Amino acid sequence: MTPLVVAALAALPCVYWTQGIETRPALEAAGITRLCVAPEQADAWRSAGFTVIPVSAADLSAREALAVPGTAPRAGVASPTRSPWINANGWRLMRKPDGKFVYDLPAAKGGLAAAEAFAYGADAVLKIDAADLSAAGAMLKFVAGLPAADLPPIADIAIVDDGSAIAGEVMNLLTRRNLLFQIVKAPPSQLPVTIVVGSAEYPTAEAADPSAFAQKIRRQLTDERRSLRVFGSEVVICRVTGTSSQARLHLLNYGGREIEGLRIRLRGSYATGAAYVAGGGRLPLTDHVVADGATEFSVPRLATYAVIDLKAAK
Repeated sequence: MTPLVVAALAALPCVYWTQGIETRPALEAAGITRLCVAPEQADAWRSAGFTVIPVSAADLSAREALAVPGTAPRAGVASPTRSPWINANGWRLMRKPDGKFVYDLPAAKGGLAAAEAFAYGADAVLKIDAADLSAAGAMLKFVAGLPAADLPPIADIAIVDDGSAIAGEVMNLLTRRNLLFQIVKAPPSQLPVTIVVGSAEYPTAEAADPSAFAQKIRRQLTDERRSLRVFGSEVVICRVTGTSSQARLHLLNYGGREIEGLRIRLRGSYATGAAYVAGGGRLPLTDHVVADGATEFSVPRLATYAVIDLKAAK
């Protein structure tokens, strides 16, 4: 096994399993071969052929708990015209790139959580419902089979993180609006917009309304300078990494329903590529257009997660 493969496997989220060795057939049927288990169970699972990471109760409790990913109704809001409230953890994972996290998940959320953790390269343990073995196993198999791509994040906005809850909520709202940002320790930044919450330009009182604040940032950036725009869904969150020669897009669908014909606009000129779609295989991108310094294309279908790899046009 090459060092690159070993590193890729180490970056995968891990299913935390408390049931006994008699559940081995269920795990194997789901395609799950890598487990996080209590230290006293590690040898038994290794002997059964699993890759095992011992996780003690103390280790588990020391991990930062993440929200259950998906959409949620907002109390007191019944209008069908309101944007859905998305519970997504990307900003938390970006804020602590070396952090250790845990998801405590109900049924039907294991696949999305696994995809989210993988997309942001997080060290995450998944406590899943036993009914979710198949979905979680399928997603873990999918991400393990993706081509390796260690690329830096692409961003248009810098935000100075002072560790405050308000700064965190601003990151949350930027993420949900697909406004690509990076976290910096201090200004200045070479990016088009640099946010310092509490400064004269970005007073704390404004940031206390994160939704309006995010709209202000979008107007300052302008749509023309945005590296990414997503059309046709309010529940898809993207993470974009790349260099001058290639790009990788992670598409996470938090809505729970399959989307057809999602339209993406990416700044830069890219040759047509393909989408690796969880549950759908490798699909060609459609309606590919390069014009005005940007590339547009459609993703035929998106259930929970897809990865798109693009090469710069020659």
